[in-house]
Amino acid sequence: MKRFSLLILFSFAVNTAHAQDITGQWTGVLMEVQLRLTFNIIKTDKGFSTTMDSPDQGVKDIPVAVTSFENGSLKLSIPTAQIEYTGIFKDDTITGKFKQNGQLFSLNLSKGEAGGKKGNRSQEPAKPYPYYTEEIYFKNNDKNMIKGTLSMPSKDGVFPSVILITGSGPQNRDEEIMGHKPFLVIADFLTRSGIAVLRYDDRGVGQSEGDFSTATTLEFAEDAKSALMYLKTRKEIDLKKIGLIGHSEGGIVASMVAANTKDVNFIVLLASTGMKGSKVLLQQQELIANAAGIPKEEIEKSKEINSKIFELIINSKDDKKLKLDIEKELRASLGKLSEDIKSTEMLNKDISAQVYQLTTPWMKYFLNFDPSTVLEKVKCRVLAVNGEKDLQVAPKENLSAIQHTLNNKATVILFPNLNHLFQNCKTGLPHEYGEIDQTFSPDILTEITEWIKK
Repeated sequence: MKRFSLLILFSFAVNTAHAQDITGQWTGVLMEVQLRLTFNIIKTDKGFSTTMDSPDQGVKDIPVAVTSFENGSLKLSIPTAQIEYTGIFKDDTITGKFKQNGQLFSLNLSKGEAGGKKGNRSQEPAKPYPYYTEEIYFKNNDKNMIKGTLSMPSKDGVFPSVILITGSGPQNRDEEIMGHKPFLVIADFLTRSGIAVLRYDDRGVGQSEGDFSTATTLEFAEDAKSALMYLKTRKEIDLKKIGLIGHSEGGIVASMVAANTKDVNFIVLLASTGMKGSKVLLQQQELIANAAGIPKEEIEKSKEINSKIFELIINSKDDKKLKLDIEKELRASLGKLSEDIKSTEMLNKDISAQVYQLTTPWMKYFLNFDPSTVLEKVKCRVLAVNGEKDLQVAPKENLSAIQHTLNNKATVILFPNLNHLFQNCKTGLPHEYGEIDQTFSPDILTEITEWIKK
């Protein structure tokens, strides 16, 4: 799950100090998609000049057309890329929102270079690969062309196969995140082990057509089913040995597809959920906040607010009224702040951004959806694994729920010291992902492969 639900802690006070130094290198992570960005700000005779780097995409020195810094408020704009950033400077950090093509993301900046490795990770395979790969495409139910890569042990033969299904947020076929390409690493390992692998760009991402922003988990399941239908047309694929491997939300998608077809021989759930979406996100917020050292009273306040808002979303039948109710709830939670702070432009924009994110089709569907309703219909073999330091999908609670729903028929394994991306880690916090060289635990790769072969 790459999507991070908002931790509504309401630290929006504007710093009115006059000796603020905004120049230098400012780095942060787009939380919802886990993409690092760096802004390089210098002082000029006419004000400020800025360039933007995207280290995870290998892009540097993108000119920022507009840089405005007044009364602690930073505004950056790249009209050619439809990019806008607005943030508040306080205590050597900038808290704000990044907007591109109408989509809003949380982006908090701190001074310094982007963390993590540059270039290839140690596990990332290098070409030429010792197996056959082919660029493929298929069409989904909406007649959009979905493009991907099919890798097979050799060009000729008949092989067992898997389809890799990404987690939430716009993902390419490698599930690329913070300089890592976990699906490329998984596909390479499995293909070398004699298993064909199909992986594809999400709709509207990479080379695939479609609109990602309006899609829900249900539409992503339809895309995965279309991938399955395509795989069945290939003479190199053993039709009795096709499986699905889903990461995070991709595990829900895998379960949806497997519950409605006999063509799936097995599914592997990587850090997937077993409980209702609203409960998963509340736990996610609490786990990340605790690990980040946020005071307990702030965490409890945030949990109370989010619980109320989630209930509004779950019970809503009128979108217009829902947005007004959420805004009212957010503003009511600011009662202890002064009126001048509550009326600031930045605060209004932030509330507007939160209302937008909380009422997207994906969010409304996810909060309401209970994976047990499809898991109980799954008849094929199931392997469910997670890392004990996963802060995005509470490992013990969700694995237990999956096992319970499947009447103890699933193989369930909890691995020590692994985070949501199955990296050996220290804290499990998302910002750590890019700092770790390892892309995907070799122990998990071996476990998955041996289980599939059995």
